[in-house]
Amino acid sequence: MVQNALAFLAVQREFRSFDSHVRGFLGSRPRRRPRRDPGTVPARTPESDRWSRDLKRRGFSFVGSTIIYADMQAVGLVNDHLRGCYRRGQIEARATGRGPAGPVGGPRRSRACPQGPRPSGRRSPADP
Repeated sequence: MVQNALAFLAVQREFRSFDSHVRGFLGSRPRRRPRRDPGTVPARTPESDRWSRDLKRRGFSFVGSTIIYADMQAVGLVNDHLRGCYRRGQIEARATGRGPAGPVGGPRRSRACPQGPRPSGRRSPADP
């Protein structure tokens, strides 16, 4: 933990913000990758591979490509929700500044998007 915190501060000093470092790899607009089938959602991408290698070179640990891609999804840098998923439009609206992310809770999980909220409708801290 301390090692990553020190590496984070070094990146901030070099780039003036961690966000500037991230945007150097991914640009300023979120990646839209519409998927039709859950089996086509990748666990990693060339961008996450490059960013992971850079973070490791800078002294970060626990930053493998799969973890980095999951982080990219979690913070909205990549939107690869399935076509027809209610979350897809909500994330795009938030990313483009066209509106809020949508109602808390939203509809239950469906075949259209297994990435939706928990089946019970209750939200956990891990739910987007």
